[in-house]
Amino acid sequence: MKVLILGAAGMIGRKLLESIARDGTLGGKRVDEAVLSDVVLPAVPAGLPFACSASQDDLPAPGVVERLIGGRPDVIIHLAAIVSGEAEADFDKGYRINLEGTQRLFDAIRLAHGASRPGEGYFPRVIFSSSIAVFGAPFPDRIGDEFFTTPLTSYGTQKAIGELLLADYSRRGFFDGIGIRLPTIAIRPGKPNKAASGFFSGILREPLNGQEAVLPVSDQVRHWFASPRSAVGFLHHAAAIDTSRLGARRNLNMPGLSATVAEEIEALRRAAGDKAVALIRRESDPVIEKIVAGWARDFDTTRALSLGFTADRDMDAIVEAYIDEELGGKRPQF
Repeated sequence: MKVLILGAAGMIGRKLLESIARDGTLGGKRVDEAVLSDVVLPAVPAGLPFACSASQDDLPAPGVVERLIGGRPDVIIHLAAIVSGEAEADFDKGYRINLEGTQRLFDAIRLAHGASRPGEGYFPRVIFSSSIAVFGAPFPDRIGDEFFTTPLTSYGTQKAIGELLLADYSRRGFFDGIGIRLPTIAIRPGKPNKAASGFFSGILREPLNGQEAVLPVSDQVRHWFASPRSAVGFLHHAAAIDTSRLGARRNLNMPGLSATVAEEIEALRRAAGDKAVALIRRESDPVIEKIVAGWARDFDTTRALSLGFTADRDMDAIVEAYIDEELGGKRPQF
């Protein structure tokens, strides 16, 4: 099997490649070749059990997606996007990367399909990373897959349009698509990015590394989370699932955990103590408060669970996953 990972230099892309490398499979199927692409050159780890190449690409630029699918990958994992805060700050850039890049990819696959009858021609599995930002307030207590998409950010709008395109191109038989609406991923390793949701990771990550963190919203803000480990698991399962079980509804809310900022902080306290919690500095940010107020807080993911997707059981598990994967299992000492 040949795999193309777009956005491979990002956190989820890197962790996905690491997971594939461990036993040489994606979704239980042996990987023979991986092709990596991102706006910055993705790193190719040494000792991979399969062929791997990487390129630095501007996805919406003419000819780029045509070149990337030229080797006819069997599975295309589309993680390439700019994050919510950046898409809101730069309207043109958000639509160019998040929407035009996606549409160019889908059209390139359609044109490469090259068959007039179903079951013939090039027909890859396409996994599209969408977001809970496709939903907008006012919300019910819990949001199901049937809740209408009325996003309140440009990023959410771009993802919602991508979902519609994915469903229509799949319906027309150009590719076999599945869209996974990711919860906010926490705890994200590395440095903070421009995502409006970045503080949800920061108030855990920075104290666990002995650094100060800024909390721009109230402790009572509730949100929907999954760990990077769970996100990688979603992608593996999406690569293997029998998509005939999806019917026309190709986009799914992924399982996650509904928790408040206060519950995050208490999980940090249990893992690292009061001195870690003391590193959180409260500094209200009205812009972030407004964006976060328009986000969904809890989901009914019965459909995804019935299809075999799984996620973290509680916030303690999310914190422990970070300690295990990023701190080598060592708890901070204060």
